[in-house]
Amino acid sequence: MEFEPVIGLEVHVQLKTKSKLFCSCATEFGAAPNSQVCPVCLGHPGVLPVLNKQALDYAVLCGLALNCSISKFSKFDRKNYFYPDLPKNYQVSQFDKPICGKGKITFLINGNEKTIGITRAHLEEDAGKLVHSETGAESGVDFNRTGIPLLEIVSEPDLRTPEEAYMYLHMIKNIIEYLGVSDCNMEEGSLRCDANVSIRPKGQEKFGTKVEIKNMNSFRNVQKALAYELERQEDEILGGGIIVQETRLWDADKNQTFSMRTKEEAHDYRYFPEPDLVPVKLDENYIKSLENQLPELPFDRMNRFTKEYTLTGYDAQVLTSSREIADYYEECANLTDDYKAVSNWVQSELLREINEKKISIKESKVTPSKLTDMLKLIQKGVISGKIAKIVFHEIMRSGKDAEQIVKEKGLVQISNPDELKNIVEKVIKDNKKIVDDYKGGKEKSFMFLVGQVMKATQGKANPQLVTKMLKEAIG
Repeated sequence: MEFEPVIGLEVHVQLKTKSKLFCSCATEFGAAPNSQVCPVCLGHPGVLPVLNKQALDYAVLCGLALNCSISKFSKFDRKNYFYPDLPKNYQVSQFDKPICGKGKITFLINGNEKTIGITRAHLEEDAGKLVHSETGAESGVDFNRTGIPLLEIVSEPDLRTPEEAYMYLHMIKNIIEYLGVSDCNMEEGSLRCDANVSIRPKGQEKFGTKVEIKNMNSFRNVQKALAYELERQEDEILGGGIIVQETRLWDADKNQTFSMRTKEEAHDYRYFPEPDLVPVKLDENYIKSLENQLPELPFDRMNRFTKEYTLTGYDAQVLTSSREIADYYEECANLTDDYKAVSNWVQSELLREINEKKISIKESKVTPSKLTDMLKLIQKGVISGKIAKIVFHEIMRSGKDAEQIVKEKGLVQISNPDELKNIVEKVIKDNKKIVDDYKGGKEKSFMFLVGQVMKATQGKANPQLVTKMLKEAIG
């Protein structure tokens, strides 16, 4: 029997506001435990919450970017459950009237477009955090996170592979970062993901029993957890068992999921309207004003890059994977028309360097003007591509201009045949067998000879000239 995976994701995005969703407490990460709390977020009797306007703006912006319908009337609800990190014994969330309705996003996977539906996106407050001692003998609760504004983005069950889920998450993250409404830092908990996964026989319309997976702290772990869970469910069914609706946790050390609890249904939470908050009513002018603030979003920008700069879909996807990288590339493209060369250098040398140094592209000493000045030296034949790598790394280290580095280090490309003549003749004389192999039809042997000339000139020789001179000398 062949099975088809059915995957839906719930992404929780911490909105980058200075204060919490319903009170004025700070949201700074890493503060001393219980130092950012007040009677409102701790749920003391008689307190009245007030909605954070900035959080509402950010939620609507996200909804617009996700092509969601924006509700002109929405409300907050109490989601009732008991857990030690929930001081009120309920979470203020949105149930039947969310701020954002149906939407969709499109991304590329293996060169093909994939569109995934968005069920809804709603505002809710975060819970606190349990802190356990190393021995496990004691546990404490840090309520600093309690009341921090979250936007929960719920996808339709349209994802069919763990790879699609991975790419979907990347696109969600890119969109949120382009908007600037969250830093999307998974290590600090500002972007979290739960997955609902089931399998069904191929061709069957009815969904199978779904399992929710939690505790995945990276996109790669989401992909791994889904792959494991799909295999587990298939083995369970083929072995004559049944899938139980439950919540499972992902253990990244053991690369497997394990049961946490049976899954609650919506009615188990006894949702009812939050009596201390008035409904949210939005008018068309407010929604339009936020729509006018939307930047060019990653998928649209990717498509423009392919047309305007004649890039491949893959290159454009990499270059628009963050707003900073896309801005950097466009600044370079305004300084040179060698769009492909800029793309290659940004994707290879620049991104590798900033990832190794763990810095942002804005912190790199290789500014767009410095990179394009170096590329112009290659175009003019002043330096070779090989020498350019030396120049690039020196710019990254010192911040000096390419031309200055070339002069100081004597890296000017040798383009005078008279300077290369003796070296070419010596390489041919010292490598007679390789020359004979080339004459016998072994094309790769010729590249060895080119390499020997380049080695003898410390990479300064003009490769095109070397190729021409070798072919003429060998005959």
